[in-house]
Amino acid sequence: MPQTSRSLSLTVIGLGQMGGNMALTLKAAGFAVTGTDVFDAARTKLASLGLNVVTPDALPASDVYLLSLPTSAHVREVLETSPGLLARAPRGSVIVDTSTSDPAVSRELAEKVMAAGLHWLDAPVSGGPKGAASGKLGMLLGGDDATIERVMPMLKAMSAKCTHVGGPGSGHVVKLANNYLCAAHLITTAEAVAMAAQAGVDPAACLAGINSGSGRSAISEVNFPEWVLSERFDSGFTTGLMRKDLRLAREAAEQLGLPLPLLQMVVDAWHDNTEQPTDSDDFNHITTPILARASQAEGNQ
Repeated sequence: MPQTSRSLSLTVIGLGQMGGNMALTLKAAGFAVTGTDVFDAARTKLASLGLNVVTPDALPASDVYLLSLPTSAHVREVLETSPGLLARAPRGSVIVDTSTSDPAVSRELAEKVMAAGLHWLDAPVSGGPKGAASGKLGMLLGGDDATIERVMPMLKAMSAKCTHVGGPGSGHVVKLANNYLCAAHLITTAEAVAMAAQAGVDPAACLAGINSGSGRSAISEVNFPEWVLSERFDSGFTTGLMRKDLRLAREAAEQLGLPLPLLQMVVDAWHDNTEQPTDSDDFNHITTPILARASQAEGNQ
């Protein structure tokens, strides 16, 4: 019998902007949620918002351990050493990795998880902190049907759309493909808008035209009006994280023996100047120096 939100117990490991908001969303949906983080400040913040929090060495037994961590290395650490879920998690519980991780490492860790009598699901997310807070994330699922069915009440509470793309590691492969396209579209859209601006077309008008045609994308429809033209740059996703994901995409292609010259060009473009934008800047800032070229060119005329 499928578990309901009232019977499925969850522990969220990693209470940053994404993990913290996911934990609060799941709590509001009626789940029994415990959160933990290696940083005292993160635990204190979430506790002040009503979440039950514990230190990493005091994890409770749970049906699901939801990981929201920066890199594959952190996922490995949580599973193998600190707190060591492979040894500590109750047999039959599910490890759900929402991080954007190295697919090869994910497949290796999935095998270890299943060998330990646990279940694995990679479920990288899109939608940023706002999507995590509203339960409107997009999720790419890599795992078996039975595991997905078991945690579906949780997935439905977190997401607007879940897409099952294959077995363990597949979710992370598709997430890297998605982020590669996102990174490329930020550059190409910025160049298109800069070209139009240099020709005297207002950027907003240019985007309205693009979005009525075949060249539109989530970048032109959402990112540019929401964060670039508004100059808010507060999406919650940093340039450093996008650079990390692009390197992972390049490494995945190299491991597959697949030459992708445009991918390499996009990786290079994001790494050419690590001071503009810096790793801590919002990732939409990659457009800033490109759009500035139109202004500079106008000033030189």
